[in-house]
Amino acid sequence: MMQRFQPILLALTLLSWLMVPSASSAQQVARGAADGEPLHVVVFGDSLIAGYGVGPGEAFPEQLQVALRDRGYGVEVTNAGASGDTSSGGLARLDWSVPTEADLVIVELGANDALRGISPEITEKNLDQILQTLTERGQAVILAGMIAPPNMGPDYSAAFNPIYAGLAEKYDVALYPFFLDGVATQPKLNQDDAMHPNKEGVAVIVEKMLPLVTETLDSVNAGRVAGRNSPPDAAGAR
Repeated sequence: MMQRFQPILLALTLLSWLMVPSASSAQQVARGAADGEPLHVVVFGDSLIAGYGVGPGEAFPEQLQVALRDRGYGVEVTNAGASGDTSSGGLARLDWSVPTEADLVIVELGANDALRGISPEITEKNLDQILQTLTERGQAVILAGMIAPPNMGPDYSAAFNPIYAGLAEKYDVALYPFFLDGVATQPKLNQDDAMHPNKEGVAVIVEKMLPLVTETLDSVNAGRVAGRNSPPDAAGAR
């Protein structure tokens, strides 16, 4: 009788092994959503974020979400880009564009300021207030830097370009020095206006930013785990 059931027992044993997630898969799920809730990422910026000139699903936030999910991160990435936005426009709409519940905010603003020759002092002041608001909320931030176009002249560049590193240090937030790194001045990666990346250009930006984004999300997720495992009084003290 026992011999008759041995093939069935063997099949059930093999099936049980298949049903157990691998260590790597479990780790990916854990780092993506430690408490069962997806991490919420908001990408806050101008036309470079909004997806000017590219098709549905091809903008930076959408491609970033796909790349993160492919790597096992449980995330929802929101596109909070507005074409034509300056740093002033971004500051004006910050409260209704970026919910307080967002775990990570990627800030990309300033390109239009430089194109329009807006005083770097104004740009710095606006970005300062944006970062102050987000950090006071307790949200993780990645600040994406921008570089002034050469035609603005060396004096303008000298005042504008250091803004991002200075503010990232002031507020102790992650800095991605130049959002268009690897894409600017590359015709095959840009649209006909030579300013906005095409689908392939956006993919390059996503790939280059991904290590910093995943590192930041891992830190956010670790904070979730620590908060969940802390006694109520200790968690409240934070």
